[in-house]
Amino acid sequence: MSEFLELPSPILRILEFLAPFLKFAWQIIRNWWWLPLPFLLWRPLTFLWIWWRQGKWDATQKRVLLEIKVPKEVLKPIRAMEHVFAGIHSLHDVVVWREKWIEGQFQLSISLELVSIGGDVHFYIRTPKSFRDVLESNIYSQYPDVEITEAEDYAKKIPQDIPNKNWDLFGFDMVNTKPSPYPIKTYTEFEKEIALEATEEKRIDPLSNLLEGMASLRPGEQLWVQIVARPIRTEIAWVESGRKIIEKITRRAVEEAPSQAILKDALDVIITGEPPKEAERKEEIMPPEMKLTPGERQLVQAIEQKITKFGFSCNIRFIYLGEKSVFFKPRARIPFSFYKAISYGDVGGLKPWKVTATKVKTVFLWFLDQRRAYLRKRKLFKNYVRRVGPLFPMHGGTFVLNTEELATLFHFPSRGGVPTAGIKRIESVRKEAPPGLPME
Repeated sequence: MSEFLELPSPILRILEFLAPFLKFAWQIIRNWWWLPLPFLLWRPLTFLWIWWRQGKWDATQKRVLLEIKVPKEVLKPIRAMEHVFAGIHSLHDVVVWREKWIEGQFQLSISLELVSIGGDVHFYIRTPKSFRDVLESNIYSQYPDVEITEAEDYAKKIPQDIPNKNWDLFGFDMVNTKPSPYPIKTYTEFEKEIALEATEEKRIDPLSNLLEGMASLRPGEQLWVQIVARPIRTEIAWVESGRKIIEKITRRAVEEAPSQAILKDALDVIITGEPPKEAERKEEIMPPEMKLTPGERQLVQAIEQKITKFGFSCNIRFIYLGEKSVFFKPRARIPFSFYKAISYGDVGGLKPWKVTATKVKTVFLWFLDQRRAYLRKRKLFKNYVRRVGPLFPMHGGTFVLNTEELATLFHFPSRGGVPTAGIKRIESVRKEAPPGLPME
């Protein structure tokens, strides 16, 4: 062994050379090992701090559930509901540093809910109590004949431990098939499709298929559709993203138009032997916007139209639930026809989000499917009752809808647009007495 050490190998020589550096490095690690911890723990610690402060502040915010009953005849177009959401967007608040990090304030949201209980269809809006006056004034300004009353929370009238031995549910959250700047199909597109024959009494309502299916439920069945909407401005850069998409699409046309003109000029020189005249060049160059395909023009116009209106950060979920004696899972597909109708093939639309779907299929862990499905059902139900995001307490699963898109998804239907069966309407409309009537 001593003879081996007298003839050090290359590895031993390297270790002898590195020994001082390794000793110095160990001294640094032993004395300063804690230095990277603040950088590594900064994000989780700030998240926990914000979550704690927001939870404390949110507990002080009282909320009410408002039921909106519509009259037998609603003559207002769907565009009136867009004006309502534009007015509700004024509830957006700018939270400064102290309010966010010390007091825990954040932008509150409202929950738009379409609910069928045994075939009886209800329109609900759950809102912070501080928003109630603004919300009601905006609804009454467009729909003066509706009736708005405070209601008990229907979601708390059933067992809170669903699924259980007597109740079952099926559902999932919805996500946009494309990034937020891409629009869904709105009521304006439906109006264009029937512009030649549509009248006030005869028109297509995007909600008709959904409301028909909801009205067909039997006693013991319930179908809940929920849209949690939070007004936003610049905190989500969806407008800038939309402009970048438009720029990317139109840049090809801008770059191709001059190159094609130069190629044509070169061919003319080869054939005629003379350079083209300036006047002819100006007449022959096609405007860049004409280089877009019809699909590209439609997409650019749709994105431009969306980003010019007020936006809401939204998540959409639906739940079909009922007593197991009447629970019929195929009825859970009632909303699918509606969401298919408002989805474009290549532009944008809504689809089920597999992350929160209560249907679980795996290959290697098939024996755990029932347990995973049970946990997803519990989480989906609790998130609905609390009106929070799909990944609560984490962020994610939301997308941006503007006022026009929200009006398409949630509005008060006219009698000519959808069947009246099942929808709770006002039997009589209360009017103010005309002025000048004698009091005795």
